Amino acid sequence: MLQQYDSRNDNLLIYINGKLYPRAEARVSVFDSVVQGGDAVWEGLRVYDGRIFCLDRHLQRLRDSAHALAFAQVPEMEEVRQALFDTLRANRMRDGVHIRLTLTRGEKITSGMDPRLNQSGCTLIILPEWKPPVYPEAISLVTTSVRRNSPAHLDSKIHHNNLLNNILAKIEANVAGADAGLMLDADGFVSEANGVNVFCTRQGVVYTPYADACLPGITRGVVLEICADLEIPAFEKRLSLTEFYTADEVFATGTMGEITRVGMIDGRSVRNRGQSAVLQRIRARFGEWTRHKGTPLPF
Repeated sequence: MLQQYDSRNDNLLIYINGKLYPRAEARVSVFDSVVQGGDAVWEGLRVYDGRIFCLDRHLQRLRDSAHALAFAQVPEMEEVRQALFDTLRANRMRDGVHIRLTLTRGEKITSGMDPRLNQSGCTLIILPEWKPPVYPEAISLVTTSVRRNSPAHLDSKIHHNNLLNNILAKIEANVAGADAGLMLDADGFVSEANGVNVFCTRQGVVYTPYADACLPGITRGVVLEICADLEIPAFEKRLSLTEFYTADEVFATGTMGEITRVGMIDGRSVRNRGQSAVLQRIRARFGEWTRHKGTPLPF
């Protein structure tokens, strides 16, 4: 599985600190913290039928992540919201769009690790692309040797741009011929895949790992709300690989790929029993919510 280039993105206008730049001219300084140390936070958002889904939740997480990393001169979220609207309007985008929203610590006065070298405020980048969900109907996972960070090392609840932990897991998956790497926590329990949260079902009950060593994803949270709305029992718990191997269904969630069925883990076929009773119901309700529950675009 590899994302394909979409020629509609040839003439994108990309927002950087109050200005719109053509794709070929969109750049940040080599002194920017995202270049110097991956020192930035980000969000992935989707636009459905003139609405940005879960916009407020994404902006809240962006602000929380920036605060946890002690960013200075963080723009007001209303400013970020307006910049999003302006960028989408300039690109005439109202549907089928994925947005990469990045906030860096900003430009440094000289190379170095010390945040006191950042004296000009944050850098805000808004990159919208025409991009449908990136996964096929079903994906394969392979367990990687790379463990997911625990809060003792780098808290996954900070949605930061230093993604080497996940990238190393993805490299292992690529070498193994799988679509994504399934990452365990320090105790050997399932945490998440390298770019998505994971769920499994058994006898009509939905389970997902605690968000201890994984990102508590926005789509993950929406799925738990959908389960409550549909009166499907759903629980967070510590889950072993065996519980995923022997589950009735396994699926992955994330803004980039939405809700995707997992067909194989470590060479073992997922049985996907009772799909119509659980996964299909969740996916159908998710489709309804994305079209009706987002923040309307003002144009």
